[in-house]
Amino acid sequence: MFFISNAYAQSTDALGLGGNLTSFLPLVLMFVVMYFLMIRPQQKRAKEQKAMMDALTKGDEVVTAGGMLGRVVKVVDAYVTIEVASGTEITVQKSSITTLLPKGTLKAL
Repeated sequence: MFFISNAYAQSTDALGLGGNLTSFLPLVLMFVVMYFLMIRPQQKRAKEQKAMMDALTKGDEVVTAGGMLGRVVKVVDAYVTIEVASGTEITVQKSSITTLLPKGTLKAL
């Protein structure tokens, strides 16, 4: 019976405000890391994509989400008509255009 020590309750002064702050610190740090590694780059990419879609003009060479390459023939509010081959045009949504190619990339059209 000599091996069991008495258990005493801690006073509220021992925990205090500092104890609560240190328990939330890892959660706050994890949120900050997630913001800089995941959320911020996604927002930046979305802003760049929107700027690219707004800047589309006739004659731009683009790649669609399906991988089709073509030259922009006509731009309407939410749709773009793309010439994928001589005399062959398709109409796609602006949001399906993923990449704007440098001028002169498509020579066969």
